[in-house]
Amino acid sequence: MKKLLSLLTVCALGITIIFSLTACSEKTPVSSENDVTTPSTDTGNSTNENQSAGNSNPADDTSDSTNETANALVVYFSIPDDRDNSYVEVDGARLGNTQYMAQVIQENTGADIFRIQPVTPYPTDHEELLEAAQDEIRTNARPEISGTIENFDSYDVVFVGYPNWNADMPYIMYSFFESYDFSGKTIVPFMTHGGSGFSGTPETIAQLEPEAAMLEGKAISRSSIEDARQEIIDWIDEIGLLKKN
Repeated sequence: MKKLLSLLTVCALGITIIFSLTACSEKTPVSSENDVTTPSTDTGNSTNENQSAGNSNPADDTSDSTNETANALVVYFSIPDDRDNSYVEVDGARLGNTQYMAQVIQENTGADIFRIQPVTPYPTDHEELLEAAQDEIRTNARPEISGTIENFDSYDVVFVGYPNWNADMPYIMYSFFESYDFSGKTIVPFMTHGGSGFSGTPETIAQLEPEAAMLEGKAISRSSIEDARQEIIDWIDEIGLLKKN
């Protein structure tokens, strides 16, 4: 497994943009798979990944999923750009940092898995992706998601993963939360970042989904994601959702 990290800090008119997993304050804009994450063109995905969650328009992900814990679902957004610090290499396959974390969670909970992909793909060029992320902030965009989770009502626990973009969730995550009713469900947030951690996003999710409960989430820096497998498993165990062998 080889972890590749990408870090870009752009300063313009007093506005700092961090794209990748770089340290940022609550007000710092970010744009990349860690503080702006993995693009919709990630490699190493599986065709079964979204089908297991009842996606009406399955994505090209290639990770295996099981129905061992049929009432749990892992949903994630990951968009690595062309910089080598935005993805991890596992057995020769490139996985976006958030994608890798999502797959470790899925493997150790037995949950179904669904990858959020935009109808209009994000660019994989670092500079272009950074600009696209900033455009979404300026326009308060709600990017359209490709496919739906048709059996969403059947899940009780939903792990929700995303990278830190501009000290916030990517705006496509707002599209996701506005598309589904989380009433009575338990949300478990997870994030990859470049030093800024969750940046208050669990509180944002709680505001968006006031009728849902929330378990303690997990945020992992790009600088440690490569070796974080056991840390992720230990966290899953601590919140009581580790798959029993």
